Amino acid sequence: MPELPEVETVRRGLDTWVTGRTIATVDVLHPRAIRRHAPGARHFIDSLEGRKVGSAQRRGKYLWLPLDDTDALVGHLGMSGQMLMQPDDAPDETHLRVRFRFTDGGPQLRFVDQRTFGGLSVSPGGATLPAELAHIARDPMDESFVDAEFVAALRRKHTEVKRALLDQTLISGVGNIYADEALWRAKLHGARPTDKLTRPAVRALLAHVRAVLGEAIVQGGTSFDALYVNVNGESGYFDRSLHAYGREGEPCDRCGAPIRRESFMNRSSFSCPKCQPAPRYS
Repeated sequence: MPELPEVETVRRGLDTWVTGRTIATVDVLHPRAIRRHAPGARHFIDSLEGRKVGSAQRRGKYLWLPLDDTDALVGHLGMSGQMLMQPDDAPDETHLRVRFRFTDGGPQLRFVDQRTFGGLSVSPGGATLPAELAHIARDPMDESFVDAEFVAALRRKHTEVKRALLDQTLISGVGNIYADEALWRAKLHGARPTDKLTRPAVRALLAHVRAVLGEAIVQGGTSFDALYVNVNGESGYFDRSLHAYGREGEPCDRCGAPIRRESFMNRSSFSCPKCQPAPRYS
């Protein structure tokens, strides 16, 4: 699933290509793509046609485009969603779900989603912050993120540190890939209890989270297959910089021990058994 760097890369592309344009027509080609829009396809279309688009925004893994009537178009990429800018005469993609044409006749915005886990909806009055996203915490790249509040909140939790990093009500945008990478840099095993971590340790971990996300954004995110691309259809290449995630059996870049894979929440965690020893429980 796309995480913060991938979604931020898409947001920047939308801001470049869509902001300031007026939507002429909307084609809903698959009802599942707008399943979160309860009033249905006709209402979705009528709410968007003729609206001017404001600067693209993001909260965690969600995107939204403010509209000139104070509403917002909200999107989540799910597992395989793509926001693509395409010339008007480009052939339709096999998994094209929603198409937006603009009054200037320039490139279309197309929502393509092979697995249809993503989706779009219109949020009434959601231009500043859609109500549907209000429960999601700020992410560490947000200038309004308060480090001290995060440190205190994480240490109050009685859970494992990786589970805390994936808790979108505590810190948003961090998924499995970047949690593993930050924990590797911090030399922490994902099962370490949060209430046993010192304030300096949590601050150091947060700095690593921020650094990993920042580096991944610069490199356009992480692409393990063709399903994640930016608005121009280009893949990210942060996967070349991964130290832990997906590297089972390969030597640790720090100490040479083979990277281990462990089961975690129906997924996998990757870590170094020497640099990131698992906690011992008496």
